[in-house]
This record gives sequence, structure tokens and C-alpha cells, in this order.
Amino acid sequence: MKAEDLGYAVINKTLASIRIKPDARSSLADEGLLGMVVKLLNNKNNGWYFIETHYNYRGYIHESDLILDNERAHMWSEMADHLIFHSIVDVMKEPNYKNYVIQLLTRGAFIKVTENRRDDWVEIVLPSLEKGWVKDKYIRKRKRAEEKEEVIRNRLVEGACGYLGTQYRWGGKSPLGIDCSGLCSMAYMINGIIIWRDAELRDEYMREIKREEMKKGDLLFYKGHVAMYIGDGKVIHSASSKSGVVINSLNKGDRDYNDFLDKKIISIGTIF
Repeated sequence: MKAEDLGYAVINKTLASIRIKPDARSSLADEGLLGMVVKLLNNKNNGWYFIETHYNYRGYIHESDLILDNERAHMWSEMADHLIFHSIVDVMKEPNYKNYVIQLLTRGAFIKVTENRRDDWVEIVLPSLEKGWVKDKYIRKRKRAEEKEEVIRNRLVEGACGYLGTQYRWGGKSPLGIDCSGLCSMAYMINGIIIWRDAELRDEYMREIKREEMKKGDLLFYKGHVAMYIGDGKVIHSASSKSGVVINSLNKGDRDYNDFLDKKIISIGTIF
């Protein structure tokens, strides 16, 4: 079957494993978050689909994590106007915590917001079209507003720092576990900006700059690693050697100075 005949699907699980091979024992290539629409490229045996994400990343995902409905997927891509910004959120059936949880969401999940409000609660729609309630402070509009560069840079740093202390997970992309490129790409995505998901500077997403031009939110690329510059000679990154997301310094003499991060930079990229 041709890829264009398969259409699109919506991720319907809190976290969906996107694997290197069509096998539950295969390593993670990436993670999909609830509400993301994916393109179906190929249908493998045992319910596995070879898919492409909206940020052009590919891997295998099982049908049990998907709503296989092309019409619904197109509708959802237009409907889902907000995302979850808080780390982990319970979606309640009614607007109070004494009711019951219908879904667990992590930062980056795509949702639809209705006009219904009750105190500091807002009603949302899930990809299944079930409705529930979350605190309005936990959500953010998906589309990036036309803002000044300094504002965007500060929001990128805020986004990355929201994952501080998160454990390292190869291929991870959520507050439950995240890798280096997952951290950087998610900090951008929750601010409405798409960059490449791997630790590689690609011209179609970023332009290369010199170290003296580096500002907050720019990315530092190493062999198999990527970090974000957050200002004052500091970077944030997720490293297996550090067991997760930490801040290190490029300034010699600082207690958190990291020699590798300072001396082994291959390239530095910016979207500005």
C-alpha cells in the first residue's frame, strides 16, 4: 500500500513509544505525546506502523497507541489549539479533585479547549473527544505569538528549565524521562517552534553562529550530544552520566564547570 493511501492517525496514549524497529523490545527512537498527529507511511505485521511525526521524525508505533481515523486526525490537527504546559496533569471528569481522573497528561500533550470555565478550571477535549477539566494555569496556546526576540529566548530557557531534575531516558521526551535532544526540541515545541529532534545542527531548522554570538536559547552541539545556552556562561542539558537534566557552567573556576561542554563544541545553532 502506498504511504499516501494510509493517511494520518492521532496518538491516544499519555506516552507512545516510537521505536527503531517494529518490536516492543526495540530501543526508543522517540516518544509521542497524546494528541500528536502522525503520518502513516507503512503498515507492518503485528499492528506496527512506520510513521512520521509533524517534526519529520520517523519510527515504529503500535496501533494500540493510535486512533486510526484519517478524518479524525485531520479534524484534530485543526481543533487542538492548546497544549499542556505543566509537568504532569490529571484530567478530571468534573472540575474538582474529589472527582475521578479520566486521563494523565504530560507537558507537550495537544488538547482542545472549550469555552466552559468554572473558577480556575477549564474544560478540555481529548483526541477521543471525551471531555474533562484541568486547571487553566496548566495550559498554553500552541501557536507562537509574534513576540520580541528577547521574550522568545527567555521562554525557551523557561521551557528547558521546567525539566530540571527529570531522569535521563534514551529517546524520552517527557517529564517522566528525557534525553538531550528531547529536552531541547521540547523546549522549542512547547513555544510553538519546530527544530530537529536529534543532536545535529540542520540548516533547514537553524543557522550556525560563532561562540561570541551565542545568546539565551541557542543550542550547542557536540558529538552525540546537545545542550541549551541559558546565559551567564551556563548551559542546561540531559546527560546519562548526570542521570538526567542538570545545569553546568562553561566558566572555568565555577563549581559546576564542565570541561567537555566547554572544549568539545562542534557547532552552535540559532533560529534567530
